[in-house]
Amino acid sequence: MPKMKVNSGAKKRFHVTASGKIKRKHAYKNHILTKKSKHRKKGLAHPALVSEADMPNVKRMLTIGK
Repeated sequence: MPKMKVNSGAKKRFHVTASGKIKRKHAYKNHILTKKSKHRKKGLAHPALVSEADMPNVKRMLTIGK
């Protein structure tokens, strides 16, 4: 049986931590930044964790576990 391929878009966007959680970036930090407050932009700069509801889909794209 051939190896499972990792989703190319997912491998660029998600990173697995040592404890098995999956880190992601925040959206809305690329353009049209002049109307967003400094406080909002600073919050978007920090990485976030993938929610438990989305975890099975992301793990399947990254071919983690079964």
